[in-house]
Amino acid sequence: MSKEAKKKQVLIVGSGAAGTAAAYALSQADDKFDVQVWEAAAQAGGVATSEKIDGPGELSINDGVQGGCPTYRNTINLMSEFGLSGSPVHMMISFGKGPTAWTNYTRTELVKTLQPEIQRFGRTLRIINKLEFFFLFIPIHKVLKWFGYSEEFCNHMVFPLTALFFGTGNQTPDVSAAIVARVFLDDDLRLFDYDPECLLSQSPEMFAFPNLREMYATIIRKINVRFFPNRPVASVSRQRGKVVVKDEKGVSATFDEIIFTCNAETVLKVLDEPSWLERRALGSVRFYNDVTITHEDEEYMERHYELHKDIDQYFIRTDPSDPSKLEMSFNLSNYQPNLKAKKYEAGDAGRNIYQSIFLDDATKEIWTKDEIDPSKIRLVRWWRQFSHTWRHFAFAVPLMRYLQGKGHVWYAGSYTLINTHEVAIVSGLAAACRLGAPYPFPEDKLASDQFDQYLLLIHGRARRRGCNCATLKSILLAPMWAILAGLALFLRLIMCCMGKDV
Repeated sequence: MSKEAKKKQVLIVGSGAAGTAAAYALSQADDKFDVQVWEAAAQAGGVATSEKIDGPGELSINDGVQGGCPTYRNTINLMSEFGLSGSPVHMMISFGKGPTAWTNYTRTELVKTLQPEIQRFGRTLRIINKLEFFFLFIPIHKVLKWFGYSEEFCNHMVFPLTALFFGTGNQTPDVSAAIVARVFLDDDLRLFDYDPECLLSQSPEMFAFPNLREMYATIIRKINVRFFPNRPVASVSRQRGKVVVKDEKGVSATFDEIIFTCNAETVLKVLDEPSWLERRALGSVRFYNDVTITHEDEEYMERHYELHKDIDQYFIRTDPSDPSKLEMSFNLSNYQPNLKAKKYEAGDAGRNIYQSIFLDDATKEIWTKDEIDPSKIRLVRWWRQFSHTWRHFAFAVPLMRYLQGKGHVWYAGSYTLINTHEVAIVSGLAAACRLGAPYPFPEDKLASDQFDQYLLLIHGRARRRGCNCATLKSILLAPMWAILAGLALFLRLIMCCMGKDV
């Protein structure tokens, strides 16, 4: 038998952040793996794309993903392996309008009015963090109500801030309270430090991605894998210890292992005879239809936001008729480095390129999308976005570890935990590691700590085998996690019997 024939045949479905990371890690052990990547789109990157837009200057924008924070160590390390790097930016945010306006760089009347509640909120966050196991299952709006916070504080400060972190929009009140606390207190997730006077009072350093299309094309081109664009999967069946995959043209191929890095909906659509647990876990990942409008309608922006067009990058709008509903916009020209450079080169003639995001088309009757001047729209993009509601952490996340490797099928993607680019990257590295590829960044303590935590939670495994603290922790955590998974299934059953939405 030839050396090539002894290699493990691996298919990666999808080439977004998770798929590209898995392909990279497996390519570092190309003596063990023969890897194919099937991508439904014409290029790698998944939702992270770059698009040219109409108008003078031949501008292109990054779409879908904008950047990250310095704690995204696995993402940063992967980029640096290919000579790529982000551009530093400081996050400037404008929340609300008029009497409900506040920012992370000025002290407004709203902040002064709500200062007692802002100060008390820090204690609440610490309580939630200490009792995380309980608060994981409780939506943030219920917790705030229990602790006696005003609707003004909830609707104009906490919910907009949560929407900014997770892009949750109209599901924001249902986000898990434990996840909100982690955003402030967890070293790996934290974007801002909690400020007892202003809630937020600093503009943290972030980074903006380089051209995403070129970035992902570069990585895929330079690693030793076979990449097949425009090749969507039609069906996947598990047969006699192998995985048989058919594409939409009817061409079949057989693999030893498959890593799904597409969304959970696609997995359930193409996977023949999914198990009962696969249907429960993957079916609990809830998706919504969102649309992003890229435009240059400054009048629309001034009508709905406190517009500081030379400063702010992020804008959050609270719907006046229902303050729990939100919309978000960005000034890409203050964030993306190529747009910033061209804007300031042009001076007063520089273009401000805005993106407005409208979340969950089930509530589109309150969207302000139709107020944008059609002649100033440069790009329209629809998305399927999963939700961070408490149900995700109650019914999907606890079950993910019990799906991994069953029938030679592995799952990666941000939906397995939290919707960040870093989690997507780590999830792909973790799937590759479980197949036997080495973890590529062990010398970076923060990166490896983040990887180890994900591997423990979503795969139930320690990176280093043998007698060590990580292995002991995985052994001790296993029965607790089994209880959590059992409770999740029991709670789901009770809610179904009661006719509740799960």
